[in-house]
Amino acid sequence: MPTSAVGSDQNNYKDDAMTPGARVSAAIEILDAMSEGLAAEQALTRWARQSRFAGSKDRAAVRDHVFDVLRRRRTAAYYGQGESGRALMAGLLYEQDADLDNLFNGQGHAPQPLTDQERAFPSAPADRATRLNLPDWLVPLFDQALGEKADATALALQDRAPICLRVNLARTDVAKAQDLLREEGVETQPNPLADAALTVTEGARRIRNSRAFSEGFVELQDAASQAVVAALPGGGRVLDYCAGGGGKALALAMDGTRKITAHDIDPRRMGDLPARAARSGVQIDTAATAEVKAGRPYDLVLCDAPCSGSGAWRRAAEGKWTLTAERLIELNGIQDIILDEAATLVAPKGTLAYATCSLLREENEDRVAAFLARHDGWKISQMQRFDVTPEGDGFFSTQLTRE
Repeated sequence: MPTSAVGSDQNNYKDDAMTPGARVSAAIEILDAMSEGLAAEQALTRWARQSRFAGSKDRAAVRDHVFDVLRRRRTAAYYGQGESGRALMAGLLYEQDADLDNLFNGQGHAPQPLTDQERAFPSAPADRATRLNLPDWLVPLFDQALGEKADATALALQDRAPICLRVNLARTDVAKAQDLLREEGVETQPNPLADAALTVTEGARRIRNSRAFSEGFVELQDAASQAVVAALPGGGRVLDYCAGGGGKALALAMDGTRKITAHDIDPRRMGDLPARAARSGVQIDTAATAEVKAGRPYDLVLCDAPCSGSGAWRRAAEGKWTLTAERLIELNGIQDIILDEAATLVAPKGTLAYATCSLLREENEDRVAAFLARHDGWKISQMQRFDVTPEGDGFFSTQLTRE
């Protein structure tokens, strides 16, 4: 079994208000709130507001417990022999080989000791879906999309994701950014997926308060996401059609050769983008749908489409359990509409780029094939998948050009 992350907390908890056992109790409370319908972030926020005594390390540890359960919910329930918060935490900590007697001892707000029945942990699950921590209906979809990599990918999604940074090459270089981060206790190493990518190895919780971040020398961005942007053609007029918070638009603007316009069907998602662009020292225009259409054609239109997020379930593990077959079909329809609309905005010799953080063929290759079947005169100029690895999330990207 993997080594527990709880052990180090047991030696350091005096720096904060809660014992390791109390942190487990808090996670149990949050998981029970989620079973009543609250989303993970809502439940965590409510608990934090009601628990002003909790220090930053306490909140971080409790959050880690909750998201560890979400990544491994099925095995946690299997070993814990139930779906309650207590059962899930007991099952998770057993799987992590934690000191259950110390964490469930009834002292200092810790959970009450485990009963004999709770201690009768079953042997390892024989059922593949349970072992892979996937809903039953998703297992064949993983097989179809990933083949012999299906099991390894599902198992990788059970671990925590790397923390990655994008160095803003418009303002500094990678080595100088590393030095600046190191001065503030953030250690990094180059990430092989993209030239501007760094993986944080120490001090991740110091990033947002660091000068390197506040002054726009680095941005938080997954390395595979960076690689998708790095592969796009440079120069010209560029439209980030599904910009969201604008991470890819910022990366696109970094080399200074492109004129960037960002658009999202919900403009509120781009609310922070002007400030982020100013901090990064780049120019990004934002536009409503009517303005985007009036401004066509664009040399490059990037569609980072809404999707299941399955390639990023290490970060947003709740989505693994809330996704349904019906919602997947709905997403496929949205993806088709986005591609059809975006195609009308591309210049005659331009590029239509489609990307998702999904692992599923239904959202990736199948959507591209369906687009080509609906539209004459287009061809695939590049297509790439990124596996779920210690370096980055799972991603898919393709570039389409007019023949």
